[in-house]
Amino acid sequence: METRTGFLISQIKQVQARVFQRLLLDLGIEEFNGPQGHILYVLWQKDEVPIVELSQKTGLAKNTLTAMLGRMAEAGLIERKDSPSDKRQSLIVLTKKAKKLQGKYDEVSQKMNEIFYQGFSENEAQKMDSYLDRILENLEQSERLIKSGTNQNTKNRKDD
Repeated sequence: METRTGFLISQIKQVQARVFQRLLLDLGIEEFNGPQGHILYVLWQKDEVPIVELSQKTGLAKNTLTAMLGRMAEAGLIERKDSPSDKRQSLIVLTKKAKKLQGKYDEVSQKMNEIFYQGFSENEAQKMDSYLDRILENLEQSERLIKSGTNQNTKNRKDD
């Protein structure tokens, strides 16, 4: 089945990032940008997260994430603290400043949802969410198979 899905998803991601950044600025949020907001969102769900877990939840490579966390620490949004269970591991912790920004971020996220589903019926929006959930599940399953070395495509290539 040949579709334009990959191209469309890429385009949606690019335009969404620009719109999200504009909405942040329109609300006077200059403390963080869109990608940093994604990190903050994960931390607002669960604070004191190891970098490895934060990398998994944000989908950012560890080296990219480390650089972004450095800038966020300089901006006073996060701090690092030693894990009580493993001194070699750092935990990323929200500051009071970052916690105060959650309401504004939620406002921007709500506005983005309104933009995404403008002109959609409730049923269409629910179906779209369902389809996106399925795509995400398919990708996560494929990722797990790739990591475990049991990807069918990889096996076929090895057999050639």
